[in-house]
Amino acid sequence: MITQENKQKVIHEYALHESDTGSPEVQIALLTNRIQDLTGHLKTHSKDFSSRRGLLKMVGKRNSLLKYLRDSDRQRYAEVIGRLGLRK
Repeated sequence: MITQENKQKVIHEYALHESDTGSPEVQIALLTNRIQDLTGHLKTHSKDFSSRRGLLKMVGKRNSLLKYLRDSDRQRYAEVIGRLGLRK
């Protein structure tokens, strides 16, 4: 689970302006953080199918946000991908 302090740090790092909490970059970064945490959980608890379903839903949501960002602004998309290290 992501702590409030860690969440604020991620929001501050990826925000476009001072009061930004909902831009695609911030949402993608938060989802990536949650996905990484849940992936670690599923490595130790391989039969936790409820969490696996949540993980798949988060990956799908992140993918949708990435598609939106790719179609609307290629430069921001490339920057987010590079900073998070998502694509190879």
